Amino acid sequence: MSAESSYYVPSQSRWPIVASVGLFLTFVGAGSVMNASSAGESTGLSWLMFFSGALLMAYMLFGWFGHVIQESRAGMYSTQMDRSFRWGMSWFIFSEVMFFAAFFGALFYVRVFAVPWLGGDGSNASTGELLWPEFEATWPLLSNPSPELFPGPTATIDPWHLPLVNTILLIASSVTVTFAHHALKDGKRAALKAWLFATIALGLVFLFFQGEEYVVAYNTLDLTLDSGIYGTTFFLLTGFHGAHVTLGTLMLIIMFFRVQKGHFDKENHFAFEATSWYWHFVDVVWLGLFVVIYVI
Repeated sequence: MSAESSYYVPSQSRWPIVASVGLFLTFVGAGSVMNASSAGESTGLSWLMFFSGALLMAYMLFGWFGHVIQESRAGMYSTQMDRSFRWGMSWFIFSEVMFFAAFFGALFYVRVFAVPWLGGDGSNASTGELLWPEFEATWPLLSNPSPELFPGPTATIDPWHLPLVNTILLIASSVTVTFAHHALKDGKRAALKAWLFATIALGLVFLFFQGEEYVVAYNTLDLTLDSGIYGTTFFLLTGFHGAHVTLGTLMLIIMFFRVQKGHFDKENHFAFEATSWYWHFVDVVWLGLFVVIYVI
């Protein structure tokens, strides 16, 4: 690490614009796939756009991460730069907290306000009579008087099977990544590799079981993105969380390969530390999802 006075100013980079184009294609493609599927239209072009964006994002991550790693290994970063990285990662995680807070807030509004109002709760008795006289205020909305327009699921996911298993997996992964971090700070490279590998394995198993859960939801429970407000909020929250677990797992895999190459030491390992911060954040969000989406 360089001296405090030699603050490193990176040169202009193409990676931010590459990331912007990749994100645009990925999200527009994903939205087009969902809209086309709901309308019964062809999704070929939409999938092409989605995978083009995903490949562009993979290229960006590989290139940008590699660039930063080269700069770090060349000793270009000072302690002041280290503080900048820490602040940057802190604000990034805060932005992710607010991202999920928006979806949790939407679910809270629907459950606490919108559904009771439609059911004629309290001083809003006239609202239900005017808008939907036959509506029954229950959650989740498993049935309604207009199933052709607003289809609902036949049942919900049992929280005490796959969701509980996934909760245990993520809690265990928080423990293993913490052990890996302590092993790194203690200079125990073998233990570091073992605990980090265990964390990656737990993350991959979590993603496998979430895929299994989606298969059950679509094929057995009629729980889809078209299943009214319950299906929409369920897949938005769990789907975006799954995307974050995927990104976190990729970050952990990169850290594993860097450890294999002998990167990091007791004092200089913020990349590993930032990845562990992100993984703990993902785990905490899942605990909120498990309680709010599956249990209550």
